[in-house]
Amino acid sequence: MKKLVIYLSLFCIGFSSLNAQKIDRQKVVQRHNIVNTKVDTLSSLTVGNGKFAYTVDITGMQSFPEVYKNGVSLGTQSEWGWNSFPNTENYKFDETLKAYDFNNDGRKALYSVQLKEPERNKKAVEYYRVNQHRLQLGNVGIELYKKDGQKAKISDLQNINQKIDLWTGIITSEFSLEGTPVKVWTASFQNSDKIGVKIESDLIIQKRLKVFTHYPSPTGQFLDDAVFYGNEKDHSTKIISSNPTQGLIEHKLQSADYYTQLYFTDGKLSEAGKHYFVYEPSSKNKTIELSVEFSSKNPKSSKTLFADAEKESTSGWKSFWESGAAVDFEGSTDPRANELERRVVLSEYLTKVQCGGSNPPQETGLTFNSWYGKPHTEMHWWHGVHYALWGRPEILEKQLDYYFRSFEKAKALAQRQGYKGVRWIKMSDNDGNESPSSVAAFLIWEQPHLIYMTELLYRDKKDKKVLEKYKDLIFATADFMADFATYDKEKKRYNLGKGVIPAQEVFPAKDTYNPTYEVAYWDWALKVAQEWKERLGQPRDKKWDDVISKLAPLPVQDGVYLSTESAKDSFTYPKWMTDHPAVLGALGMVPESPKLDKKIMKNTLDIVWERWNWEHTWGWDFPMTAMNAARLGLPNKALDALFMNIQTNTYLKNGHNYQDGRLRIYLPGNGGVLTTVAMMLEGWDNSKGEFPGFPKDGTWKIKAEGFKKMP
Repeated sequence: MKKLVIYLSLFCIGFSSLNAQKIDRQKVVQRHNIVNTKVDTLSSLTVGNGKFAYTVDITGMQSFPEVYKNGVSLGTQSEWGWNSFPNTENYKFDETLKAYDFNNDGRKALYSVQLKEPERNKKAVEYYRVNQHRLQLGNVGIELYKKDGQKAKISDLQNINQKIDLWTGIITSEFSLEGTPVKVWTASFQNSDKIGVKIESDLIIQKRLKVFTHYPSPTGQFLDDAVFYGNEKDHSTKIISSNPTQGLIEHKLQSADYYTQLYFTDGKLSEAGKHYFVYEPSSKNKTIELSVEFSSKNPKSSKTLFADAEKESTSGWKSFWESGAAVDFEGSTDPRANELERRVVLSEYLTKVQCGGSNPPQETGLTFNSWYGKPHTEMHWWHGVHYALWGRPEILEKQLDYYFRSFEKAKALAQRQGYKGVRWIKMSDNDGNESPSSVAAFLIWEQPHLIYMTELLYRDKKDKKVLEKYKDLIFATADFMADFATYDKEKKRYNLGKGVIPAQEVFPAKDTYNPTYEVAYWDWALKVAQEWKERLGQPRDKKWDDVISKLAPLPVQDGVYLSTESAKDSFTYPKWMTDHPAVLGALGMVPESPKLDKKIMKNTLDIVWERWNWEHTWGWDFPMTAMNAARLGLPNKALDALFMNIQTNTYLKNGHNYQDGRLRIYLPGNGGVLTTVAMMLEGWDNSKGEFPGFPKDGTWKIKAEGFKKMP
């Protein structure tokens, strides 16, 4: 027995020592550098800085955007780039509203929904769904010419070898045209909406290589792949100034006016077609450098070239990778370990590039539009929470600026429906303007997100300044949540709904009440809001306490949690077992609550696992399931969830979470991977032991540093 104790003590010391070893972060990151040796439209690469991104094809620029249209499109997008079509029919937002009285209490709540009649209202709805829409700022690519003078096609390129160094954020692209090599270096500036490029080739001396800038029109469609060149008369472009080392182009649309500043080594910028401009370099040298900046105002920056971008990118990315948390799975014998590490590293890169601005990002980031480029606040949890858990709360805090800017509009929405506080708008532009939607209007699970995210900010350093900064937002959020709950006199409890579409969006608003995930989340968030009151020395809110104490129980049938109380036998009918299995979020995303029975939740996980229509799920459903399993003490099941062999759980070569032909990238999946891995490594409040979400069977060798516990 004594020998066993000594052995276990030595084992524990060795295990702790292993984890204490400092991670070689550069080695971990660079072993997942991406290399492309052929044209693959789903493997395009992106450089950027969180509020601006530029996605490139195999040439290192956007030379063949139409080829990549249905892959990971070659977008150039920024936080500020928005446009609206003219409201020629003078539609009013009020024309999108419809009154509902779901609970027969006389409340005529006005919701902005997708009306089908009368015709004018239908068109008003369409107008406000489409406008504002995020812009594709322009294609910047290489024109290549063959010896016979014909423009080269992508199929003419040979000897392709493209690599991104994730540690520096620099893409190096090599290829040849008719035996002549071309080498291109691409980087993004980190403090401006600007790229830097260096090109080396004898094609420059032969006058067979030029750089173009092409301005597409906004499509006004759900997606915008940056290749719509129609409606030429609806916008205008012109050269404002040019000389042998610079050119300035102005692009005017219906409600947007912005500039493109180019700096380059010797050459000439000229207009070569409608909305199409070409920089023809001097043929004196085989190497050229240039920078291209997009700006909403006439830029006043001094001349910069690739060397400046290279310096900024290298410094900025080194600082990022050395900040916050890191994990190293090298040496693990579980065959999934390297792939999990790859998904983690590439998700860190992609979310930093596309989701680091002052707004909740859209689900396709800054690559191409989905839902007209508008962010969805119910997805903000997946986009933002991981930053705090990975020790980078400052990035999450930047995103929260949106809630201050949209506060008055969220307050007006609550008032329009007869509620106190603020009802955060599910689908909006960056200014908080609401978009009509027959689903978005009835979702409520976005409401507690702000409480969750700001609680993470407070927990980071327990700084009272965080409480002071966000208290008005938090208390107004809680006021709405408490007021939204409807008191049931017969059962002497508060219900959520009717008039709710839960996170599992298959349930109709008119019939739905007390969805399990939302009830659990409501309970947790209101309790945290009360804690904020106490931390600030304020009295507890009596109404919040009343709702907390009388909130409906989590609905159970036959020892299993229901998706919603209103959908009895929900695990019997196939139509109720599709879309998000959000019932699992009641333990996973939401911390464990006294309202929840873990044995019942284990039964629920088993039934969901066996019966769910997993083919009709989304990328974040697998991380959500993994978090549920981890909190239930089932680490092997958590890993099985992360690696479920379903199309929407696909992670492409470039790290993007592929959904289908419509959504070729889906950043909530990437954020979900990062959140779940952080939770499985560092644990959650009251979790026990080291790496509680990973098996202790010796197949995982883990070094981790810098992570924060999940609530």
